[in-house]
Amino acid sequence: MDQTLRITEIFYSLQGEANTVGLPTVFIRLTGCPLRCSYCDTAYAFTGGEKLGIDDILLQVSRYKTRYVTVTGGEPLAQPACNPLMVRLLDAGYQVSLETSGALDVAAVDSRVSKVMDLKTPSSGELERNRYDNIQYLTLHDQVKFVIADAADYQWAKQQLELYRLVEHCEVLFSPVMDVMSPTELAERILTDQLQVRFQIQLHKFLWNDARGK
Repeated sequence: MDQTLRITEIFYSLQGEANTVGLPTVFIRLTGCPLRCSYCDTAYAFTGGEKLGIDDILLQVSRYKTRYVTVTGGEPLAQPACNPLMVRLLDAGYQVSLETSGALDVAAVDSRVSKVMDLKTPSSGELERNRYDNIQYLTLHDQVKFVIADAADYQWAKQQLELYRLVEHCEVLFSPVMDVMSPTELAERILTDQLQVRFQIQLHKFLWNDARGK
């Protein structure tokens, strides 16, 4: 197998979301994504990038003093060498999380990886791409994320929460689309309905807006 990956950027920042929010983390952003979500904030990662071998990637990661590494995109699993990269990172002692769209099979992802998997809401425009079979591969150290733009998205997310009994499989994240869904409104809906989910706001957007490499 080709052990090179096309990389958009490798950078050091604070984790902006998920259950390690606020922790200094190295992000490895892979290039390319088969989806085109309406709220995507990383369209610059669809094309371009630089081909790097796994050894070169680990060397760059080693320059930062943190044990947390997030492999993101684009859609990281679209590149075949993504899984070997994560295994190498794990074997080197890093705590690895994977941000994935939920449209590609996660069965082969190493069980040590913390999967942060989207279930695409109706407003994303990619609802039909959800691969619900992936839910069976989630564990209690994984997370399902719903990115919510409006009341219809919220109601749909609630239905999936109940239909798939998601809180029994993993942690569940509800996140408002920045500048579209009021964070306060979403928070109040969660409290009113007493949902057992984690409300999250993208911390990095409050600190650095949409600056690349942050």
